[in-house]
Amino acid sequence: MNSMIYMDYAATTKLDDFAMEQMIECQKTMYGNPSSVYSFSRASKKIIDECKKTIGTLINGFFKDIYFTSGGTESINWAIRGVADANAKKGKHIITTCIEHHATLETCKYLESQGFEITYLPVDKEGKISLKKLKEAIREDTILISIIYVNNEIGSIQPVKEIGKICNKKNIIFHVDAVQAIGHILIDVEEYSIDLMSFSAHKIHGPKGIGGLYIRNGLNIKPLILGGAQQNYKRAGTENVPGICGFKFAVDKLKDVFDEENERLREYRNILFEGIKEVGKIKLNGPVEEHFKVSNILNIQFEGIESETLLFLLDQSKIMVSAGSACASGALDPSHVLVGIGLTEDEAMSSLRFSIGRYTTRDEIKKVIDILKMHVTHLREL
Repeated sequence: MNSMIYMDYAATTKLDDFAMEQMIECQKTMYGNPSSVYSFSRASKKIIDECKKTIGTLINGFFKDIYFTSGGTESINWAIRGVADANAKKGKHIITTCIEHHATLETCKYLESQGFEITYLPVDKEGKISLKKLKEAIREDTILISIIYVNNEIGSIQPVKEIGKICNKKNIIFHVDAVQAIGHILIDVEEYSIDLMSFSAHKIHGPKGIGGLYIRNGLNIKPLILGGAQQNYKRAGTENVPGICGFKFAVDKLKDVFDEENERLREYRNILFEGIKEVGKIKLNGPVEEHFKVSNILNIQFEGIESETLLFLLDQSKIMVSAGSACASGALDPSHVLVGIGLTEDEAMSSLRFSIGRYTTRDEIKKVIDILKMHVTHLREL
């Protein structure tokens, strides 16, 4: 695997070495149940509280408003279904976008089967919603607006701060899917009027199987998982203490490298794009302007080439990229995100996502460009 070039960081990231070491030590020595009353369990409870404080500092949220889940998908499900269950008597209308993660879209689909009405806002060719259309979509019975901050396929950034102001003014609960944003965008839940925010550890070099949901104090939301009294009766089940431990140290590392890392990623992403343009007959999918796109995602359309074939050839060259969301990688249908920004099915099926990260090197960027040129040239000559 040493010769592999990994460019699918939007799908997942390598676990940070130090975070892994701390998780192993935690698993060995801090195995007490954090809900137990004896002193041995206090170390486990301390790890949980320390991670909450670390994340709270990162997002400017009160640490007691951080709740741990099994990952981003559970957090998103909990946020949307929890609000719907708790506020159904007030209204049954929810607003989201057509380019959300499948965790949001499938949850909304389920709620539609339960009598809720969902408005799926369209986006422009760069993947951005219209604030005017958002305001027009709000009704008297609108109880929730759920928006993905950074799109996981094209890297577009939504105007979350402005949306938060609208929600605050209209007294509508605001949920932000920040799974792809944490690590690349500084988020302030207070300044942005965010009521609920979902995030996940494995996108920022933490372990898989652990995520979180910020729930503003006093918000009316029902639990998704029932059982014991853990996490203030909001999320039952014994906490994943080693996972939480790894999450904490991943966030600690993130804070130390945030600015430098994202500056480097923007530089490398732009070098990669300039190199890919030399292939010819390509098109950038998603945002063009820097302030509308995240630092590490590049989605490219290769005219006349099936992405599945190009993926196979790149894989044979030990280059790992993606044709879209990892949660839909087994699907043969075109990406709903790419169709949502106006691509035809053929154009969507000719597109690849390159996502770089902490361990990407300049030399790897050069190798990917050279190998990509070779394969694309070969396919177009057939």
